[in-house]
Order: sequence, then structure tokens, then C-alpha cells
Amino acid sequence: MENQKKNDHLSRRGFLRNMALGTGAAFLFSNYSLVTWYRDDEGILKGIVVDFTKCTGCKTCETACSASNHMVKVNGKEINGLGNPWLANIRVHHFNPDVDIPNVCQMCPDAPCITACPVEPDRSTGRRALYRDPDYQTIKNDPKRCIGCRSCAFACKEKRAGVIIPNPETGNPERICTLCNGDPQCVKNCPFGALSVVTVDTEREFFGMSPKDIAAELMKKFYKIGVKEVIYG
Repeated sequence: MENQKKNDHLSRRGFLRNMALGTGAAFLFSNYSLVTWYRDDEGILKGIVVDFTKCTGCKTCETACSASNHMVKVNGKEINGLGNPWLANIRVHHFNPDVDIPNVCQMCPDAPCITACPVEPDRSTGRRALYRDPDYQTIKNDPKRCIGCRSCAFACKEKRAGVIIPNPETGNPERICTLCNGDPQCVKNCPFGALSVVTVDTEREFFGMSPKDIAAELMKKFYKIGVKEVIYG
């Protein structure tokens, strides 16, 4: 009992250091995840899962994402960009007490962002300005048809995780996960194994919740505190 009481007062990372971060922690916190979807060759829906017990908030995922999705040409050859975290499609939010919440497009089955798009569907494709990519089920935007109204961003923030950030000049939606064409660089480069690709469970806990709301729930579990004690930052 004494050891358990002491653990209750440890920092979150101190708590993690005293946990078996292998199968024990993975089983205990397996429902703490955010998911982005794509279909593999067999038509199975899969996605990126975040294990919040392993994430340290290092932002390596942001750098890897940005570098992969913003390529540059050097001597005629296309290579990874500089990796500016500001341009990443995955965003790590930090909270106090210590909880780090990576936030990424969840590719909601009902896609409220697409539904909110006021652009009339194209007669040949049936697509609005915002549409779902047929290969990876990611959400894409057609800049030629987008009117920059920001309706998709408002819908995402109001109903889901709020990942869409409109371009300040055009209003076109940005920061939407591309899954790096089926080879997510955030997963490959996470130094702590906090990100992985698994078959999607649409009934999972925290689906569609904002980072702020997820952080509040995790703080109650990690630190045994009430929501009113949470400091958001």
C-alpha cells in the first residue's frame, strides 16, 4: 500500500519508468489511442495508433511528417524537406500535469468536414472540394474548387478533434494526414514506439475527442485528479 501511495505522487514519466512498458502497459492502456485510417490490399481498415503511455512529447513525429509531406528538389532530385514542425499534419499538444497528446486526422466514417463543404458535388466524380481519397481513405482538398470558407475546419473543431487548420491567406484546409501514401513516417521514426499501425476499432474509447478532453480523462487516470484541477497549456 505504501508503494502504491508513493506512485500516486510520481510524475507521469516517473510513473511510466516504474511500469513494465511492454505487454503489461500495452494491455492496461490499449484503449488510449488516436486513429487515422487507410485500407490495405485486402480491404481491411487500418490506422495510426498512439500509445499515450509511451509518448514523451518529443515531437519527432511532427518533424518526420513535415519532412515527408513537404519535399524539396536539390539538383533535380526530390528529397525530404527541412522538417519544420509547424507544417506537420500531426500535432503534439502538451498539458500540465504532464500529459502529451498527439492529434491527427481520424478519418471519421461520417466525415463531418466533407459534409460541411458547401461546394456542389462534381457531376463526373461526385466530389465536393473536400473528398476522401479512394486509395488511402485520407481526406483531400481540391484547391481549384475550394472557396476557402473554412466550414470544414469549423465542423472538425465543433464535432471532432479539430485537426484542420485553414491556410491564413487562402482559407484552404491544411494539416490533414496523408498517411505518406501508406508508409507513415511518423510511425517509422517515433523513437519510443508510441505510434503503430493496427486494424481500426471504431468503437474505441476517445474516438473523435479533442486533445483537451482526452488529456482531462488521462489526468484523472494518471494523477487521480478532478477535471477542475487540470491546467491546459
